[in-house]
Amino acid sequence: MNEPLVSIILLNWNGYEDTLEALESLYQINYPNYNVIVADNNSTNDSVEKIREYSLGNIKIETKYTKFMQNKPIQLTILKEGEFTKVDNISTENEKKLLLIENKENYGFAKGNNIAIEYTIKYDEPEYILLLNNDTIVAPDFLEKMIAVAQSDSKIGLLGPKFYYYDYEGSHDTIWCIGSVVDLDHFPGHHSIMEEPNYDLTQDVIECDWVSGAGALIKTEAMPKTFLSTEFFFGCEDVDLAIAIKEKGYKVVTVMDSIIWHKVGMSRHKNSTFKTEYNHIKTNLQFIKKHNSNYYLSLPKYYYQILKLYIKAIINKL
Repeated sequence: MNEPLVSIILLNWNGYEDTLEALESLYQINYPNYNVIVADNNSTNDSVEKIREYSLGNIKIETKYTKFMQNKPIQLTILKEGEFTKVDNISTENEKKLLLIENKENYGFAKGNNIAIEYTIKYDEPEYILLLNNDTIVAPDFLEKMIAVAQSDSKIGLLGPKFYYYDYEGSHDTIWCIGSVVDLDHFPGHHSIMEEPNYDLTQDVIECDWVSGAGALIKTEAMPKTFLSTEFFFGCEDVDLAIAIKEKGYKVVTVMDSIIWHKVGMSRHKNSTFKTEYNHIKTNLQFIKKHNSNYYLSLPKYYYQILKLYIKAIINKL
């Protein structure tokens, strides 16, 4: 088989409904050489049992995006954190497989994924690792499209798809994200390339600074030794990862004909609490501080920019 092995990692925490729909879409992709790992962050509901039932074919997933496929049962292997052994978890056209890792705690996004990353690098030795949010749905050819681009240039180390909202007021082809720019002079330190006039969005492949961790394909040799940074409180791990990969001399690109739908909350900011907004500000400032040597001199500017952003948000809600 000439196609490189891709390890696909999904993180679950009490979200089996989304995870099962994501899995159903993954087991219908046309890419021939991949494995799927679900890292469960010590769910307190019956997520693990529901995943087991799904693997047996006892839970049928039928949504606007997925139709139940008669490719069950899926061969399920469950490993507990700290008790790892090598297992054959590579899916084939005729036999689908799933590895479920039970983490001991709810470690959050970075460490929860890192445990699965460490496992797959040691035991599977994939050429690429795909981090995929459990609240996403993938197009059948999404991975084929990204791998084709990845293989076309040895210096491409990180790739993202074109993300659509899962549902934007009834629309399923409204863009959520197509890559972003790191801009440490302005809070929050990064913004979408859709806001940049210098980017040609008609290109098939767009080079950018970072792509969302909701669906990020990483060349294993480009992966930082520490994997995802666990130092951030509320996000920014994917931006930090992209910076580290670019510092190693690799490119970051968006593949525009690779499609993933993401269940982004449509009223995310309207329904956000003071605590979530505070954590968002705190984490983005922490990210900027790490990467901007003039952070303290720029603090007054950042606070002014934050004030302007939230005044604008309040006005838009009125």
